[in-house]
Amino acid sequence: MEVVNRYIELATNLISSGGIFYGFILILIESFIPILPLGVFIALNVSAYGMIKGIIISWIATCIGCFLSYSFFYYLSNKFTYKLFSKSKKKKIEKAVEKIGKIPFPNLVLLIALPFTPAFLINIVCGISKISRKKFIAAIIIGKIFMIIFWSYIGKSLIESMTDINTIIIISIMLVVAYGISKFVSKKINIE
Repeated sequence: MEVVNRYIELATNLISSGGIFYGFILILIESFIPILPLGVFIALNVSAYGMIKGIIISWIATCIGCFLSYSFFYYLSNKFTYKLFSKSKKKKIEKAVEKIGKIPFPNLVLLIALPFTPAFLINIVCGISKISRKKFIAAIIIGKIFMIIFWSYIGKSLIESMTDINTIIIISIMLVVAYGISKFVSKKINIE
């Protein structure tokens, strides 16, 4: 445990020494390289900059990173992605993409807000399915804040957090609030 604490302290010092740049860039890069541990980067930002500043840095960076990833696949999907598949598979993929493109806004927000949903995959699928930028950006802004708060809140081990009733209640409340906000925003700015 002493070794782990030493590495966390070292990483926190390294991130805080670069101003907000290092913490921001780590989160931004994670949007393109899904193997990187987003939860760890968020925890390091919160440790280096404090709860509020760490959450804000992480939220802005992940929203920008997700939008850039989505945009990449949005503009290249027809030119590149479909050429990788045979004609029979293209039709199946096009049907699946069409269904995904019709996902209701509140469901998309909820999917994004879930802490264990692979963001990179959501970015790709939303880009390929041509979900509107307005819908995607609104969903990312609303959903990601709850996901960032979740990872910031968990200071304990993941297993312990998932069996702690207080953590489960807080996560459930956050998901209900995210869903409620998305329903309200969906009606207010006419997303769908």
